[in-house]
Amino acid sequence: MKNVTDSFVFLGHWPSAGSFGFNTDILATNLINLSVVLGVLIFFGKGVYRKQRILNTIRNSEELRGKAIEQLEKARTRLKKVEMEADQFRVNGYSEIEREKMNLINSTYKTLEQLENYKNETINFEQQKAINQVRQQIFQQALQGALGALNSCLNNELHLRTINANIGMFGAMNEITD
Repeated sequence: MKNVTDSFVFLGHWPSAGSFGFNTDILATNLINLSVVLGVLIFFGKGVYRKQRILNTIRNSEELRGKAIEQLEKARTRLKKVEMEADQFRVNGYSEIEREKMNLINSTYKTLEQLENYKNETINFEQQKAINQVRQQIFQQALQGALGALNSCLNNELHLRTINANIGMFGAMNEITD
């Protein structure tokens, strides 16, 4: 850098500084030309570089936006698929619940019907049992009453005559059968 500043200082000491002419010092003129060109390039190049960087950023943003939209569409598709599957599970679940409910109701009705039949059979059995017990008690009472009446009406003589008459009837029956 010292050479560059020396060349500017050197320009101020030219003997023909007041007149127009050619500088034949190649090093000094090249450095001046290079510094002017670099200054112009830097001055105008900043805007171009900045614009290029902005355009690259916009392109990158557009690419990222496109990828994001694509992923969003894929996610929406998956969401719709999952929602349809959930609806299908829900419908199947409700159908299964209704089917199980109807099976339970039918089973309960059958069980109640069987219990009602068992109850009626038990009632009929207990009624027949009670009727048989009452008949047996009535028969026993009638028999005891008849025996009591016979015992009170029969005396020993009548009793012997009845026995002899029955023996005679059995004997006559035996003769007929022989």
